[in-house]
Formats: sequence, structure tokens, C-alpha cells
Amino acid sequence: MGTMVTVIGGGLAGSECALSLARRGIDVRLYEQRPGGDAPAHHTSGLAELVCSNSLKSTKPDSAAGLLKTELAMMGSSLLRIARACSVPAGGALAVDRHAFSAMVTEEVERNPHIELRREEVTEIPEGRVVLAAGPLCSPRLSDALSELVGGGRLAFYDAAAPVIAAESLNFDVVFSQSRYEGQGTGDYLNCPLDKQRYEEFWHELVGAQRVVAKEFEEKDLFSACQPVEEVARKGPDTLRFGALKPVGLVDPATGRRPWAVVQLRAENAACTAYNLVGFQTNLTWGEQRRVFRMIPGLEEAEFVRYGVMHRNTFVDAPRALDKTFAVPGTSVRLAGQITGTEGYVEAIASGVLAAANVAAELRGYDAVRLPPTGAFGSLVAYATDPATSPYQPMHVNFGIVPPLGGGRMPKAARYKAYAERAQRDLQAYLHSRPELFADVAGAPLGSCDA
Repeated sequence: MGTMVTVIGGGLAGSECALSLARRGIDVRLYEQRPGGDAPAHHTSGLAELVCSNSLKSTKPDSAAGLLKTELAMMGSSLLRIARACSVPAGGALAVDRHAFSAMVTEEVERNPHIELRREEVTEIPEGRVVLAAGPLCSPRLSDALSELVGGGRLAFYDAAAPVIAAESLNFDVVFSQSRYEGQGTGDYLNCPLDKQRYEEFWHELVGAQRVVAKEFEEKDLFSACQPVEEVARKGPDTLRFGALKPVGLVDPATGRRPWAVVQLRAENAACTAYNLVGFQTNLTWGEQRRVFRMIPGLEEAEFVRYGVMHRNTFVDAPRALDKTFAVPGTSVRLAGQITGTEGYVEAIASGVLAAANVAAELRGYDAVRLPPTGAFGSLVAYATDPATSPYQPMHVNFGIVPPLGGGRMPKAARYKAYAERAQRDLQAYLHSRPELFADVAGAPLGSCDA
């Protein structure tokens, strides 16, 4: 093409964007500050490193998360393909071996002749066509440059990551394998059952435990889907028992009854040598994590492979800072990933696909790519760039923001299925209408997100 596109950030969005551009024969210079730069939540120098959970959520095509994977498959996402190749057992979810996933993404980027990978920090937004996918941990100097570019529309909130436990340190006399409603002795999750007394003792110690940040968090600083487990617990003694620790659909084989509460563990890697505590994002000190979480039955001798941490996330006020394609109006800069305020791993991947398609459209003189608002990601982009969205807070894909179906009330399951079918039909029609950008995938049948 003769034009070099700069992509800043080697996370999920940046890596997907670079590979999507390269697939179209467009040369890319991809910047990643690690290993030299300051990236407090990262542990490796690999591209597309997952810093929180290793789950990419549901694969059910009639769920919003599953529909998003279907849409990505229809658009030829490289990272979705890699995620499937690196999957680990997780019931109805797509979870990956995070190290294998990052290694495979890094290898594909490094060997691609259209991609030049530079390991250095970017402190100013360069000239030319730029995709800024610096992520929620955008470095301070680049964050300042972005803030100046968008007119001060930068916001910040805190996110949280759950601890990871070594499998060999679990007490399997207590912990049992079972997925909800799937019967005893089966399933991809490990379960730690608590009776009423153990649960109440655990809750009491959890809400009183010492946190890294001593002051009280204001609600506006905490993204609701990633609040620390201790903050959720503070809302009341039964909040966790009806949330992350709900025992519904599970039977303890030791008693033959449903426990009072259950802590679930999900495999971190294909070898199942490590497990993360589902829903246990935390801001407790490391010492308190050892003390309090070892009160959970089966975790009395837990060996912590990784402690839970809090980290700062940065995102722009997209409805007032970006256009309908996540570009900064009047510039050749567009954003991708969580810095747009679209929250979630697969959402970040989708934004990389969208950014690449729009850069290709600009370079070739085509109309901008605007995905149908009936889809999982199209509706999220529409929500995130709607001036009526105020105040703007991070959002996952969900069926609450898609256009209504019409025709009266429907049962939830039927409604979700109808949403998914409509979204796939509309996206397939759109891809067929844009062969100049999606010729390599537009002929694909309606996708499936089975992992």
C-alpha cells in the first residue's frame, strides 16, 4: 500500500488490529512498551497478555457474550481463532491458557512480514494514521497527550484482579468437581462448599480485612462488574451468597445437599495446575488474602500463584470525544480497546477488528464501517458513541442496549435467541454488502462460537 499505519499498544485490541491490517496487505508499525516500560499489572513481555481473568466468557450463541464471538468469527478475528486453539475446560465459557495464548499471538505478530514490532514507549501521538490501543494502563505521558487531543475527556476508574491458587495445594477431600446442574463428579469447575457458620465467619473477616487502599472507594470509582469481593460483601451478609458464591445448581457429594454458599475455582491453564477464584477480584493486602481466603474450606493450605491486585484503568468520555467509528474527529487518530470505555476482553478484540476495517476503508477511499446496531458489538459501539449516553461508564456487550424486537413481550430465552438470530442475519448481510473490505470472510455461513 505504501502507507505505514502506527498501532500503539500490544494488548488484545492492538494485536488484533495489527494482524487484521496485515491480512489486508497493509504495513503496520506496532509499538509495545514492555518489557522496558512501566506496566504495573502485567507480568510478562508477551503480546495480548490477559492481566485479570483467563475467561473470555460464554460461548452460547444466544447470549450477548457468545453472540460477540459469533460476530468475530464472521469477521475473521485472528485472536478468536488463537483463543480457541489455546482453550482450557470452562464449562459453557471460552477460557484460555493465558501463557499459551500470549505466546501464540506474539509469534504470529513477530513472523508477519507486514508488521514491524517495536519494543519502546510512545510518549506522543505520532503523525500519520494512528490506532491508539494503549489499553486501560495507558502510560502517564501518552495519557496526557491523549487528554490534550480529545480536549480533556479522560476519566479513570479502578479495576480488580482475582488471586490464583496452585492446584496441588487444594484439599480435594473437601473440594469437589461439578458444574451447575450437571450432576456430581462432573464439570469444569472446582467447588469449595461452606455451611452457614463457616460462611458467616468468612464474611465477617472479609469485610474487616485490611485493604491496600485504606480510604473508602466511592461508588463512581468502581466499575460494577469488577468490584472487589470485599466491597460487594460490604453491601450485606447475604450479598455474596446470592452473587459470586451462590450455591444454586450444585450438590456437595459429602452431604448430598446444596451448600449454604460455594466458592468456585476455574482452571487457569490447560494442565489445570492453577485455578483462579471466580468473582474474587480484591484489593486486600497480600497478607490478608492469605489469612482470609484460607478460611474457605479446601483452601486451608492454599499456595498463591498470584495475589489479587487493584490497578487504574483509563478511558475517554467516548460519546463526547469520539465519532461513530471511535475516531477522534478532525484527526487521523482512532482508538481501540478498553481506552474507549468498552469493557471486556472480547470487546477489546472486536474493537481491534473494527479499527483495522476502518483504517483500510480510509486508505482505499471507501465508506466508513459502521456495524449494524442490532449486533452485540454494533449496539455497544452505538451506545458508547451516543451523545445521550451520560454519564458515560464502562460497558460490556449485553442485550439491554440492543434495539427492541417489537411484537410484544417474549420469554427471556426466546427473546435472546431472537436477538442473536437477527444480529447474525444483519451482520452477514452487511459483510456481503462490503466485499471490498470483507471479501475473505463475507461468504462464510452464519457463525458458531462453539469453542
